[in-house]
Amino acid sequence: MKKFHQILEDITRVTSVIETKYPELYQFLDENPITIPSFVHPNLDITILEDYFDDLNELLKHHLETRKTKMV
Repeated sequence: MKKFHQILEDITRVTSVIETKYPELYQFLDENPITIPSFVHPNLDITILEDYFDDLNELLKHHLETRKTKMV
């Protein structure tokens, strides 16, 4: 279970960085409360969370790379 909680902490950390330092990206996260599942036990496993974490990192990485080239 430690791994599950660790990946959730990692997701929260990256999401917080995006929200505070790169708010222009936040709109792409679909973190709208309306989209939160209404059923009691959504089927989330460690693989899905790891994929989401990887996607967040890729989004941030791509943004930083393209932002750097636009600033040069």
